[in-house]
Amino acid sequence: MNREDAYQLVKKNIKQKNLVKHCLAVEAVMRRLAEYFDKDVEKWGLTGLLHDIDYEKTADEPERHSIVGAEMLEELGLPEDIVYAVKVHNGVHGLPRKSLMDKALYASDPLTGLIVAAALIHPDKKLDSIDTEFVMNRYKEKSFARGADRDVIASCSEMGLELEEFIGLALEAMQGISDELGL
Repeated sequence: MNREDAYQLVKKNIKQKNLVKHCLAVEAVMRRLAEYFDKDVEKWGLTGLLHDIDYEKTADEPERHSIVGAEMLEELGLPEDIVYAVKVHNGVHGLPRKSLMDKALYASDPLTGLIVAAALIHPDKKLDSIDTEFVMNRYKEKSFARGADRDVIASCSEMGLELEEFIGLALEAMQGISDELGL
């Protein structure tokens, strides 16, 4: 599956614009991490783009989220490592994150939400107006963006990344697609 086909699949299955933007943000972060770790940028990007493909179908049953998505992707013939990364990104299942890609997707998913929330509290609401330090300060505020699970974000250490470095890479990636994200 190429990137355009994946994007059309996302738009077919996800109607909420902000959720589509979230998928684009995770895609960008995954692509940046793949570059950083010298991995397959296209594969990692597809994984990020498709990770929440089932979100609207499973919204009322969060315990099914990512299992249904993995099944959808498997039926479409996507590579096993993409299917597995999508399946294990929902920590509810308690499945082991085996590969670097699994770990990257797991940690990147909530970080994109934290970064968006940080941009939205800045006066001009632009990603280009915030920096790593600004996001780090928001990360430390436990009451800020409560949905962005700090423990999951901190799991970046499983990839050998310090939190500040991880946030910097993710912010850089998201700034690179700020027009698509409307930020």
